[in-house]
Amino acid sequence: MSTPNVLDELEWRGLIAHSTDRDALRAALDEGSVRFYVGFDPTAPSLHMGNLVQLVTARRLQDAGHTPYVLVGGATGMIGDPKESGERTLNSLDTVKDWTEKVRAQVSAFVSVDGPNAATVVNNYDWTASLSVIDFLRDIGKHFPVNRMLARDTVKRRLDSGISYTEFSYVLLQSMDFMALNRDHGVTLQFGGSDQWGNITGGAELVRRMTGNHVHAFATPLVTKADGTKYGKTEGGALWLDPHMMSPYAFHQFWLNVEDEKAGEMLRVFTFLPREEIEALEKQTADEPWKRAAQRRLADEVTTLVHGADETEQAKVAAAALFGGGDLRSISTTTLAAALREAGSTTVAAASMPNVVDLFVDTGLAKSKGDARRTVSEGGAYLNNERVEDPELVPGDGDLLGGEWLVLRRGKKKFAGVQVR
Repeated sequence: MSTPNVLDELEWRGLIAHSTDRDALRAALDEGSVRFYVGFDPTAPSLHMGNLVQLVTARRLQDAGHTPYVLVGGATGMIGDPKESGERTLNSLDTVKDWTEKVRAQVSAFVSVDGPNAATVVNNYDWTASLSVIDFLRDIGKHFPVNRMLARDTVKRRLDSGISYTEFSYVLLQSMDFMALNRDHGVTLQFGGSDQWGNITGGAELVRRMTGNHVHAFATPLVTKADGTKYGKTEGGALWLDPHMMSPYAFHQFWLNVEDEKAGEMLRVFTFLPREEIEALEKQTADEPWKRAAQRRLADEVTTLVHGADETEQAKVAAAALFGGGDLRSISTTTLAAALREAGSTTVAAASMPNVVDLFVDTGLAKSKGDARRTVSEGGAYLNNERVEDPELVPGDGDLLGGEWLVLRRGKKKFAGVQVR
């Protein structure tokens, strides 16, 4: 039996932007274990922050006793990622197959595949690949009035500039997923991001037209920065969940630097902390913002969720050490390298190692050699957290961290890496 009022919990956490009949949805969730699905198209080798909203929402529903069907879109992924303007980039079958397996592995880590409401991971390529064009048009296409498809916002925005039939008909493919899962597995609820709401309601309508079954749907809101712009983008690109595409250190740093006014919202959306603890952290952040209590807890919780406790601890140790608060040699070489590349680094040849003055200029920590020398004379230059007193000092093999790295720091807050090869 499901936990009562799970919808109220989702609403408190700000996770309901749109829904079908709210009373009917609440009743269904209170009556018993609802089979629900959420889909992820493999349009990249990793999921990202936006997908994480859906993953944690699926976990909340499963924890409340409902049964997840996590769809990896091996078929819809062939169509590519939607763009605000212009056509999707079509990916090859081999590329999509590779990304499908990577995404399948990622989503499987967020929901339990054991127990009475065990999750099932499905691939829409299984029921789409063998479907002929004639069958698709006859069985699916006839249920989509063209006038309603033309009225969709995503279509209206593109009519003047041009839109391909592939883009225009994507809603049919995604809607067919809900139909297939309802027919074959008894799935009666779909959710996804608010940008997918038209496709989600299209699926619910297709189920009703083809079977007469009443199904439910909701959409989560887009998570944005305080100024309303999109989250999930950093200077290096998307906030990827794959540690090879974004290091756990950089991932932890991102959450640590969330704006004060967004910290409470992010704790609600991305963590499983109880309401009382989140509200206490919000109050502490409002009263003592310089302590960044909410951000610290947010960074620890989300990094542990995605990368595990060990990587979270490594990220914290690395941050402390890089800013002079710990032993740099205690950091794993992998974490150190990732952190220094994130902060900015340069490469030098071991056979022609410059002195520290030149290194400060090369890494951008000093504007000129004169500036670097003044920094040394004023006591603000550090090599591997040791104060530099001689501007002519040339680092040696014994200074290399992990056999190849030097850490330069200017003052308390500016540091950079030097990779020695």
